[in-house]
Amino acid sequence: MGSKLDKIFDSVMKNSVFRNKSILQINYRPDEILHRDEQVEGVASILAPALRGDRVSNLFVFGKTGTGKTLCVQYVTNEISKRVADSGENNLKVVYVNCKLKKVADTEYRILAEIINNLGGSVPATGLPTDAVYNKFIEIVDNKKQTVLIILDEIDQAVKKISDSFLYTLTRLNSELKNAQISIVGISNSLTFMDGLDPRVRSSLGEEELVFPPYNALQLQDILKKRSIEAFNEGIVDEGVIAKCAAFAAREHGDARRALDLLRVAGELAERAGESKMTLKHIDEANKKIERDKMLDIIDSEPKQFQLVLLAIMGLTEDKNFDKIFTGDIYNRYQEICEKSKNEVLTQRRVSDILAEFDMLGIINAKVVSKGRQGRTREIRLMLPDNVKDKAKEILSNSVSI
Repeated sequence: MGSKLDKIFDSVMKNSVFRNKSILQINYRPDEILHRDEQVEGVASILAPALRGDRVSNLFVFGKTGTGKTLCVQYVTNEISKRVADSGENNLKVVYVNCKLKKVADTEYRILAEIINNLGGSVPATGLPTDAVYNKFIEIVDNKKQTVLIILDEIDQAVKKISDSFLYTLTRLNSELKNAQISIVGISNSLTFMDGLDPRVRSSLGEEELVFPPYNALQLQDILKKRSIEAFNEGIVDEGVIAKCAAFAAREHGDARRALDLLRVAGELAERAGESKMTLKHIDEANKKIERDKMLDIIDSEPKQFQLVLLAIMGLTEDKNFDKIFTGDIYNRYQEICEKSKNEVLTQRRVSDILAEFDMLGIINAKVVSKGRQGRTREIRLMLPDNVKDKAKEILSNSVSI
């Protein structure tokens, strides 16, 4: 065993593959954002009035995962903040909240607490009435003349977990402020996010909108080439590797984040194997690994009700009494699990919406079938790969406390 560990440790210490792995990480901020000039300029023109202390229009940025939305918004807001600081002013605050993070944006209270903490204040993690937290927010914001930009990344996730009412409340706060003014920059992976909002909320929010198109394969190749030169030691990346990474990601809606993950994971696999070249074989292996990890991340991050429905599907799939699974079977099993775990039972229509979302994510396959006089229903097949099922069941069981 000792010699095997020595081999692993020696391989990593030699670090023959990576020069600077952080360049391929999700939180890396490049000096130059390739193929997004138009989008950067669009964000800048909308947010620029903050430089002279004016209120900024609420901005909503839409686009698929990995299209550079967060990167561009943070780049522009950083540049604006630098210019304000250079002028000697202190009248701009930029607050960034990732709404996908658990215990940050799963309740209205926690979102407000996170914003207050970012502004230098503090509230207890729980315990205060929500009205008191809003008053604390107004108190800390309105203590001087300033503009506060609140960036809500993956805002659709917060609305899904809570409701859209907190957005309406945030936008209406300006009428209570005497010195400060707040503006919201929402970032969403859902192109239809605004369609599902209450008309009042949409009216108060939808001042400016920008859509980020997916990257094409050639654009992804440019991004990967630039990053790989800095990330890997010379001669590591074999011919065709960059093109294959770009092709995989272009197939996944032009996702630059996925392309960079593929490149990084392939490098890690080559390093672990003690190989001096990263080849097409490593890209294929990395693709399989990422698919598995991505599915588990989705399962882990979904709201509890989604997890309860998925647990019902997995239980029925393993039950030999069910040759085929229909939506009614899932709802009955879901009710049983809710009662056992003391969770609220959603309506059958809401569970049907959750099944449609699972179908869209590729977790299940839902096929509409006719049952004669009984009408039409959906036959459900679980699409999780075998190497994911055990870990998925463990995540779900722990989450819903069964």
